[in-house]
Amino acid sequence: MNFYAIKAIYIFELARTWRTLLQSIASPVISTSLYFIVFGSAIGARIAQIDGVSYGAFIVPGLIMLSILTESISNASFGIYMPKFTGTIYEVLSAPISAFEIVIGYVGAAATKSIILGLIILATARLFVDFSIAHPFWMIAFLVLTSVTFSLFGFIIGIWADGFEKLQIVPMMIVTPLTFLGGSFYSISMLPPLWQKITLFNPVVYLVSGFRWSFYGVSDVAVGVSLGMTFVFMALCLAAIWLIFRTGYRLKA
Repeated sequence: MNFYAIKAIYIFELARTWRTLLQSIASPVISTSLYFIVFGSAIGARIAQIDGVSYGAFIVPGLIMLSILTESISNASFGIYMPKFTGTIYEVLSAPISAFEIVIGYVGAAATKSIILGLIILATARLFVDFSIAHPFWMIAFLVLTSVTFSLFGFIIGIWADGFEKLQIVPMMIVTPLTFLGGSFYSISMLPPLWQKITLFNPVVYLVSGFRWSFYGVSDVAVGVSLGMTFVFMALCLAAIWLIFRTGYRLKA
């Protein structure tokens, strides 16, 4: 294992966060704070409790998950796309470092950024609503697993994209809508029976439900199912990345 190479990639990617602090940290935190103000205060004051939890507190896990999903994809996709765009990816591929070590460096840095952002938003949420964390260990576990999984997904998008506009297509057109429709702001038990069944085909439902369970002990689907779906998606992403490096898809001219 070439730890020096992993460390070099990891530190370089993290350093980019501090150079773009306003975009990487401040912007998501401000956006999430606005959600708390609009949904938690304005709308939450007119909605009764959901599963015994105040509406303002109920949406905390969903808002954190929304930020984690989008930022994990964005950080990882941009991190690997830029070496492709500038041509430095060939230096990385020709260096004495394996594909596994390359993925650890880029995905590890992207996941670290998302975890830090999630914890900052968690602290920020305390300024707006009072909430508790029933299972702190599982809260951290879901936070880390989700960040790593969607950083892997973002890594795939960064390799697939052949232009800057494609880096935004999947997060904006697919992931964000799925997150909004995945129970971030409501419980799927509030939907008509038919739509409850349709919603179960949305993978984000399992992520939000499991993360909310770690806070309040309530969930729309069994926590074991949520955890299992997370690992399934991670396994699919790892398989896709293995295939990309094996075939050289959009990595080798």
